[in-house]
Amino acid sequence: MTESIVVPHQWLGSCQCRDTTYEASGIPDDPHLCSCEHCTRLSGAPAMAWVGFRMDALKWTGPAGEPTYFSTWPTLHRGSCPRCRTQLTSVAEGSDMIMVTLFSLDRAAEVAPVGHSYREVAAPWFAVTLAPDPQNRS
Repeated sequence: MTESIVVPHQWLGSCQCRDTTYEASGIPDDPHLCSCEHCTRLSGAPAMAWVGFRMDALKWTGPAGEPTYFSTWPTLHRGSCPRCRTQLTSVAEGSDMIMVTLFSLDRAAEVAPVGHSYREVAAPWFAVTLAPDPQNRS
């Protein structure tokens, strides 16, 4: 039996049907939940979980290639698998970062959200304990 080797800063991810897959390298940036109207409607959940990578550190590797994009805001574009429609990305115009849905990562459990965007409009029954922000060490 062969054992898979985990490279700490190499991340693999995919949609549900695995036609849209990606590889990302580097340290995941800004892992957070978002409860904005767009995220809650897209997911049908009280929040979506996101994590960022540098645009030039992510490459699409599956047979479907890149996701299919549509704009949820004039300058914000969401990507989903063209086959199964799994939400995968959020890209702001002019940004050098691409946000991927946290649980599209194969090793999602290794990344904990440290922030919650639009917390003030989240469902009042939605309570979350966030991970300590590693950049705000006292």
